[in-house]
Amino acid sequence: MIYHKSVLLQEVIEGLKVKSGQKYIDATLGGGGHASSIIEKGGLVLGIDADSEAIEFAEKLKAQNLKLKTLRTARGNFRNIDKIARENGFDKVCGILFDLGLSSYQIDEPKRGFSYLKSGPLDMRMDQGLGVKASDLLNALGKRELYEIFKKLGEEHHAHSISERIISARRIKPFETTDDLVKVLTDTYGFNNKTDFAKAKSSKKVFQALRIAVNDELGTLKEAIPKALNLLEKGGRVAVITFHSLEDRIVKQTFIEFEKEEKGKAVNKKPILPSSLEIEQNNRSRGAKLRIFEAK
Repeated sequence: MIYHKSVLLQEVIEGLKVKSGQKYIDATLGGGGHASSIIEKGGLVLGIDADSEAIEFAEKLKAQNLKLKTLRTARGNFRNIDKIARENGFDKVCGILFDLGLSSYQIDEPKRGFSYLKSGPLDMRMDQGLGVKASDLLNALGKRELYEIFKKLGEEHHAHSISERIISARRIKPFETTDDLVKVLTDTYGFNNKTDFAKAKSSKKVFQALRIAVNDELGTLKEAIPKALNLLEKGGRVAVITFHSLEDRIVKQTFIEFEKEEKGKAVNKKPILPSSLEIEQNNRSRGAKLRIFEAK
């Protein structure tokens, strides 16, 4: 199984200035692509992931590949990166990576409910131990609350109409599957079928908004980046790959605040983007932006 193809891999390795024998944290381990490359350069890596399936996959890779024997894994939310780092002896490191995209496995696995292209339970939890699923939000929240999620987190222009249709639909039948939501959305957009819906740019927005809400992704990011900075050695770097404007805005603004407080400097004033060749070889890299900050 190919769990995930790492995005901006070479740019991340170069941006972190990986050195042999130094410690690094991959705060979003996923399929272990970035972590493996850091280890190949001689780095010592702590890989963190909230997804138990990602940790299990990384441990299997580690057992099969002697080169990865130094990889240390820890299941947990990177919101608690400071605590996790201390518990694993990584309280001072040379570099930290946050890759905020979903793994290919998460997208392609129907039971996870992340993709509108896959029929499955409407779940969307990164951490399967979380209590609230996407279906719970759709079945319990009021029209105004749903509107706020779709408008603010998805930047969805049809947020009002979608919220009204969700309220009407759940009176007849509770939301349980991705297809239940897709049906409401195809009706709202006026598409004839799921195929037409999937081709539309707007099709991702509601699913994205729900995923962000379920996992509190923006709140987690705001909390985690300052903690990561405090774990860095002098000259250490934090690299963050984002995939939508809300995340990138948080990272950019946080780095600006760090500079004002004289904690270091942004390495790249403008985000590093994937090459046309990378996008051609891995369409899921489209929209990725890499920002790097160096601690003073």
